[in-house]
Amino acid sequence: MLETIKKTILAGVGAAVITKEKVQDALEDYVREGKLKADDARIIADKIAERGRREFEELGQQASAKAAELFHRHDTAVTARLAALEARVAALESAASASAAPAPTRNSEP
Repeated sequence: MLETIKKTILAGVGAAVITKEKVQDALEDYVREGKLKADDARIIADKIAERGRREFEELGQQASAKAAELFHRHDTAVTARLAALEARVAALESAASASAAPAPTRNSEP
């Protein structure tokens, strides 16, 4: 499960890098065509990058919270199953020791 989460996060980072490159390319095209000043393009790129960082951090926090919830739920289930197994083992040990004990002998007097 941890590997899946890691791959998902890395895929998100890869998508963010590709998006950033596409944004930069588009802004450079606008600068070349004279539709946008270079300074304005840098400001826009910075704003987009900052927004992307914030969204990535928020998604990371949400993913961490969800992973923690899943691990806790799994841990609780394992703990309950372990307690049930311990109770069964104790009952079986008790039954085994009761059947292994020698039967009491009667003292018969002649």
